Amino acid sequence: MPKTGKDWEDQVKGLLKAELKRRNISYAELVGKLADIGVMDSEPNVRNKLSRGKFTAVFLIQCLEAIGASELRL
Repeated sequence: MPKTGKDWEDQVKGLLKAELKRRNISYAELVGKLADIGVMDSEPNVRNKLSRGKFTAVFLIQCLEAIGASELRL
């Protein structure tokens, strides 16, 4: 059975959350790390994006870069 839009959202949300957990990085710390690379966002906005699982590929790459993730396992 093909994946639904929700299935894809859950997968990408899980990938990013796992990377944050692996590095023991909170949402507040992520916001600070994003700011360090020039991406200004509020903690509630980041929290909402991650809880919904709806964010752009650009945001995903920004987060991964900010936390120092050079690889992502699917």
